[in-house]
Amino acid sequence: MSTELSPKAAEIVAHTRSLLAAGGYNSFSYADLAERVGISKASIHHHFPSKAVLVQTVVQLYRQEAKTALQSLVGHFDDPLTELHAYADYWSSCIRSGESPFCICAMLATEMPSIPDEVAVEVRLHFRDLNDWLASLLKRGASRGQFHLLNSTAVSAKGFVALVHGAMLMARALDDPKAFASIVQPAILKLAQPA
Repeated sequence: MSTELSPKAAEIVAHTRSLLAAGGYNSFSYADLAERVGISKASIHHHFPSKAVLVQTVVQLYRQEAKTALQSLVGHFDDPLTELHAYADYWSSCIRSGESPFCICAMLATEMPSIPDEVAVEVRLHFRDLNDWLASLLKRGASRGQFHLLNSTAVSAKGFVALVHGAMLMARALDDPKAFASIVQPAILKLAQPA
């Protein structure tokens, strides 16, 4: 997806992304955005006719950013274990800095029964992309003897995605950014140990 955004639309998207990470779809309104961005609600509607269109755009951009970043790990390291550590380290750093303390798609997934269909589709696609990348990484790592999986790569990938997002939730619930790494790093070590 290639979306050209005006500078003001990009600012609206950035604030929306922060609001989504903080509280999800139902936690903010165009009035909240208007106050943050310093424009009228009508001006936001000019850029994004509805909240559903705005959040769909934000998630589409987030998905593209994530796909590009995950693909760059493969190109940069070409080592599945290092790539997995880099992925975990990225989230650990984001959580510690408060820059992006929670995956917006994980937050939106908790609201699936109440979010618009066009947003839900994008959230599902994000998790499909993430699972596909991780399954491929685990398969490459297992073939090199780096990972020792107890289940199929698909099941192992879903389990690790659940672990990462659960660790985000624990870090938030405990108000302890270090909790994320203390949960995820031992799981990576376990994947690398022979059964």
